[in-house]
Amino acid sequence: MKRLFVLFMVCGILVSFDKSVPKVLLFIKDGSQQLEYMLTNEVGKMSEIIKQSGYEVIISTISGEVLKAGSITVMPDLKLSEVNIDDYAGFIFPCMVSDLINPEMITFVKAIVDNGKPIAAQAGSVGLLINADVLNGKKYTLNIDAGTDVKDGIYSGTGVVQDGIIITSGTCPWIAKETGWVDGTDKLTQTLINSIKAKNK
Repeated sequence: MKRLFVLFMVCGILVSFDKSVPKVLLFIKDGSQQLEYMLTNEVGKMSEIIKQSGYEVIISTISGEVLKAGSITVMPDLKLSEVNIDDYAGFIFPCMVSDLINPEMITFVKAIVDNGKPIAAQAGSVGLLINADVLNGKKYTLNIDAGTDVKDGIYSGTGVVQDGIIITSGTCPWIAKETGWVDGTDKLTQTLINSIKAKNK
């Protein structure tokens, strides 16, 4: 599985960007916990579903440096500072450390929502949306109720829920492994694709 994933990622990097193919930006946070597990079981699945739906996957991190975890190596396409939001049909954030949120990331998320672009976030990355104040008054999911951290927020369990352009999932592969809950990766990604298609009709 790991070898196939690495091959998949390398092939994606070697193909030059095709401006005629709509792009989805997949953001990975440098230093995320359980990085090898996330890349294999979450990022790999997200990338596959997005590409099978006819979109190009562009991977971004803050540093733009190579991500290494066990036998897996991923070279991001862009630094976060190089991303032009207008170039992308949608954005997806796999689970990541929510207590190490960078102000640049918060500004980035606010800009995505202000531009009306569909955005999907899973588990730890829902904390990024909370800190960016884009979930206020919205339905959201998380492995726990964030309570007053989300002003007028409507906690909707641990599954996948969409409220306008914002899609959240409370259960990533790691949480699913630890709790027995249903992993939301496939549904979150497909819901994002459906939202992009509906917006572009």
